[in-house]
Amino acid sequence: MSTLLAFDTATEHMSVALRVDRQVWTHEAPGGALASAGLISAILGLLTRAGIAMRDVDAIAFGRGPGAFTGLRTACSVAQGLAFGAGKPVLPIDTLLAVAEDARHDAAASPTWVAMDARMNEIYAACYRFHGGHWQVLDAPTLMTPDALNERWRVYPPQCVAGTALAAFGARLQVGDATLRPHALPRAAAMLPLAQALWDSGGAVDAALALPLYLRDKVAQTTLERESARALKAAVGVAS
Repeated sequence: MSTLLAFDTATEHMSVALRVDRQVWTHEAPGGALASAGLISAILGLLTRAGIAMRDVDAIAFGRGPGAFTGLRTACSVAQGLAFGAGKPVLPIDTLLAVAEDARHDAAASPTWVAMDARMNEIYAACYRFHGGHWQVLDAPTLMTPDALNERWRVYPPQCVAGTALAAFGARLQVGDATLRPHALPRAAAMLPLAQALWDSGGAVDAALALPLYLRDKVAQTTLERESARALKAAVGVAS
């Protein structure tokens, strides 16, 4: 079993996990704008708790999105900085698939629709099925309105729906008799088995390919985002 580091900052929740042999260390904290300042220290803290260094990690898994613009840039930048510094490959993990895996651990039915609040009256949505020990993509991640998602569900009623859109949109989502997992998140602990499967299948890539999955165009950064990016760049330089 590989030694893997995993983290996701695509939502308002920051999650980090480290697995060495069969032991797992985790760190959960508020994300959003705070992730750029807290992610590296959280990672270093887990490495210290496990008694290892970055050179001992086989690969770095990160949530590539979809999700918040700043959060995705944070995850990708940290993954690249640590991977370049330690000479390690990266494992890009779909954030919505991590939500599905988190819901599966909560005894969710399959197939599973993931619906995450994307703000601006939109939803990041995808559908997956767990079969034969592996996840299959039935509907790839996309950005849609609640009405468009309801129309999709009228044709193919969902069996399970997981994610933050359930709380954000409430009765506007026509979930029918589906099993609901509103508290499912892209937790790093759920990313670890996904990362192991990707590693075993030869899916590790060079750090230069630690790229985000954007489903919404963003043409400008806010002042806060620019300041966070500068702080993150400086922090990555110290950690490397």
